[in-house]
Amino acid sequence: MKRVLAVVLLGFGLAAGAAVASVEDEIRERIKPVGEVCLQGEECGEAAAPAETASSGPRSGSEVYDAVCMACHTTGAAGAPKIGDTAAWAPRIEKGIDTLIDHAINGFNAMPAKGGCANCPDEEITAAVEHMVEQSK
Repeated sequence: MKRVLAVVLLGFGLAAGAAVASVEDEIRERIKPVGEVCLQGEECGEAAAPAETASSGPRSGSEVYDAVCMACHTTGAAGAPKIGDTAAWAPRIEKGIDTLIDHAINGFNAMPAKGGCANCPDEEITAAVEHMVEQSK
């Protein structure tokens, strides 16, 4: 009888231990962090690595204008000529497209180099300048 009782108690003990472990695993799963903070310069694993996206080539002038240039050239901020304003663009256009492109790439007066888009290639900036000139003739 004592052996039967010992076996029964041992069985209940093992079952209870497994149940407690299962409950603890469920609790850990529910309260685990949903993300991590990764500061620049720290190794945070593959999840933090920037995903490389396939480029379909350079963006068009209108796409670059919409993404970068429009902030100033739609409002006239910091003296930027508004797109479509023929009078404001005429003296600039007279200097030649090469001068306009040079100013756009290297910066001029209040405009920063590449309009602040440091990762824009020169060909996209050139396309944006050509787009703005075309809209402002």
